[in-house]
Amino acid sequence: MDATGKVKKGAGGRKGNGGPKKKSVTRSARAGLQFPVGRIGRYLKKGRYAQRIGSGAPVYLAAVLEYLAAEVLELAGNASIDNKKKTINPRHILLAVRNDEELGKLLAGVTIAHGGVLPNINPVLLPKKSERSTTAASKEPKSPVKAAKSPRKA
Repeated sequence: MDATGKVKKGAGGRKGNGGPKKKSVTRSARAGLQFPVGRIGRYLKKGRYAQRIGSGAPVYLAAVLEYLAAEVLELAGNASIDNKKKTINPRHILLAVRNDEELGKLLAGVTIAHGGVLPNINPVLLPKKSERSTTAASKEPKSPVKAAKSPRKA
């Protein structure tokens, strides 16, 4: 009741009794994460992975997923820069994952669509260098001008 004797509505048993409502803070914000803790918690419950899910489980899982995503994006960004591109495409993601030992082990059985394969040529398939042609070429200079200049450098 207030001073006039009427019962205030909307207090709902809260301590403040009708004071300004607090702004809600998400669990992701409390944990300092970008990934949605609430949604991950909902999926954990809906997926029936266990009968009961602790309150810290979705926070931990969101942190792990965010770390993995950041790691893959950083490496893929570096791969895109190496290929002189500004956008990350599936090829860059594949190169990032396959060139990193730990990520490669984690995603060993994963196929990345439109990623292609790592560039690799078996050494057996490369053309052989014949010994006679390489030794003869190294002993005889191609032009006499270069032959005259090379001893001066030494």
